Amino acid sequence: MNEDLKNKIFIFKNEGMSYSNIAQKTGLSINTIKSLFRRQNSKDGKKYTSCKNCGKELNISSNSRIKKFCLDVCRFKWWNKNTDGNRKCVKVLICKNCRRKFKSYDNKARQYCCHKCYIIHRFKNNKECFS
Repeated sequence: MNEDLKNKIFIFKNEGMSYSNIAQKTGLSINTIKSLFRRQNSKDGKKYTSCKNCGKELNISSNSRIKKFCLDVCRFKWWNKNTDGNRKCVKVLICKNCRRKFKSYDNKARQYCCHKCYIIHRFKNNKECFS
C-alpha cells in the first residue's frame, strides 16, 4: 500500500466514513483498513498509550507487544483493585503428601501445597511438612 492510498484512507476516516465504506471506495478489505488504523497510532511509528492504573503515558516501539501498565507495581495494584477477590479459576486441592487443602490459581492442577511436600513425597522421605 503506497502513501497516497494511506493518506486517502485517513482523510476518509476524518470525514466520518465507516470502515466498510472506506473499503468499498478503495477496493481493500475491511480488515486491511482496520489493521492500518490499529498500527498507525502516531506518525513516528511508535505507539503511545497510557497505563491502566496511573495514567502515565507509555512509549512503545512499533515491533513490541502492546503494554498496558508502566510497571509491575501498577499491574499488581490494578489487578488487586479490579478482581474483587472473586477469581473464577481458583481450585481447592488436596496435597498428595500432607493431605492438607490448599487453593491454586493455576492453569495446571497442582498436586502439592509446597515444594517441600513435593520433595518429601517424590523422594519418599518420611518427614512431615511444616509449612
